[in-house]
Amino acid sequence: MGYKIAIIGATGNVGREMLDILFERGFPADTVVPLASRRSQGTEVSYGDSKLKVKALDTHDFSDTDIALMSAGGKTSLEWSPKIAAQGCVVIDNSSAFRYDQDVPLIVPEVNADAIEGFTKKNIIANPNCSTAQLVVALKPLHDRAKIKRVVVSTYQSVSGAGKDAMDELFNQTRAVFVADPVESEVFQKRIAFNVIPHIDVFMEDGYTKEEWKVLAETKKMLDKNIKVTCTAVRVPVFVGHAEAVNIEFENELSADEAREILREAPGCLVVDNPGEETYVTPVECAGEDATYISRIREDATIENGLNMWVVSDNLRKGAALNTVQIAELLVNRGLLKSRQAA
Repeated sequence: MGYKIAIIGATGNVGREMLDILFERGFPADTVVPLASRRSQGTEVSYGDSKLKVKALDTHDFSDTDIALMSAGGKTSLEWSPKIAAQGCVVIDNSSAFRYDQDVPLIVPEVNADAIEGFTKKNIIANPNCSTAQLVVALKPLHDRAKIKRVVVSTYQSVSGAGKDAMDELFNQTRAVFVADPVESEVFQKRIAFNVIPHIDVFMEDGYTKEEWKVLAETKKMLDKNIKVTCTAVRVPVFVGHAEAVNIEFENELSADEAREILREAPGCLVVDNPGEETYVTPVECAGEDATYISRIREDATIENGLNMWVVSDNLRKGAALNTVQIAELLVNRGLLKSRQAA
């Protein structure tokens, strides 16, 4: 007998993506229950060829549910994840609510799968920030080979990372520019159409934004606490797909050719890098794809043992929904979770 899965936040961008990916990958679910707030109750969402009606989160009984995939924001997660976990249902949370809790594993399966063993402390597993997920997938195999000392990353993050309203704002602003209508900003601090904004999440006392701090803290937790990380996070007028310019300093020598070969063999990575033919990947090409694409791998002549590379991924998939489903698969494949319905 298969598993009973609940999708919390099923009407949002990531929730809908989770439903698609569960079906695409043939996750062994006998029952899939889409949940959201009461105002979304009765809304239909797609699961393969089927239509499922959304139920209200606050009236759902989780006592016979095996896994809850949570994508309803940090506030909802802080309130509901411990309650759901207390009923014996494993919560895989896509928000930042529990990422920095030492009793909650923060997982990217290609990077630190063994850390999942710690989920029993709170019955909660955290999914990393979208920009961190693709970064560590690319860094892990290089770190294993040459040991990373320092990473400098500049992110170019699509508006879908800020939700459906942000995507609508980019569309409406772009149209307004072309027809000479007033350009209105409600989601973003400044106009996003034909512009870039070096401001994601709130500013902290040291001048960095919370988004930039997340990349630092999560990379250290998942990969190596001794790696030095600094980040500048930028919102760009792209609908789907985050890109990152990454500069890496290693302890040991690693050539660009060696790095290409290592990354070609690494799980979750796809190298598309032929400078002679101007071959590289942009967010448009990565949309709807599962891989983390790596291009423009080259040596940095300004430091010893340095490399630069360009990393692109679909933030709604690897940065959120896909990684969450992969964590659920990891629980099942390692025999860490038995179906409560079968029991």
